[in-house]
Amino acid sequence: MEHYPRPMGELIGELTKLPGIGPKSGRRLAFYILELNKKEVEKLAKTLIHTKENIKYCSNCNNLTENDPCDICDSEERMEDKICVVESPKDVIAMEKTGEYDGLYHVLHGSISPMDGVGPEDIKIKNLMPRLKKDKVKEVIIATDPNAEGDATAMYLAKLLKPLGVKVTRIAHGLPVGGDLEYADEVTLSKALEGRREL
Repeated sequence: MEHYPRPMGELIGELTKLPGIGPKSGRRLAFYILELNKKEVEKLAKTLIHTKENIKYCSNCNNLTENDPCDICDSEERMEDKICVVESPKDVIAMEKTGEYDGLYHVLHGSISPMDGVGPEDIKIKNLMPRLKKDKVKEVIIATDPNAEGDATAMYLAKLLKPLGVKVTRIAHGLPVGGDLEYADEVTLSKALEGRREL
């Protein structure tokens, strides 16, 4: 069994709570942090606290932002007749990297997954509906991940939105089935966006 001084063991324990960080990575990060000088560690700690205190969700689209509404919702250069629905703020970043999409977003913060006990009421659909009742929105592009949960979410949204008279499309599956949007390259995402189909 490995023995560390208590503070180091606690640090490793906290680091391994981060997604994708196992015991080995946790130890490596802990040793790295211990090698930093005090000012660097203080800056890291202050940055973590500052980020946690100053980042919030946009009241309009649910994306991460420092200002409410977020810069995308507040931009006069964005097309207000399209809303791209994604699962997470990471997906907004992936879509923005393509440079192809000029509309607005709506972030669900999850997808419908009955097996995991996640239903429509557990994701952020409610504040999408008032946005669609404005005459400006003509198309909703559903860009959920191409897996069972993403497909279930897309079908649920299509059934919910079609009666409102808005065009509902789904990005093409140029993305690998079972993959995550955030890991797709810009070209693949651009092609998927171009080849979207109506639901």
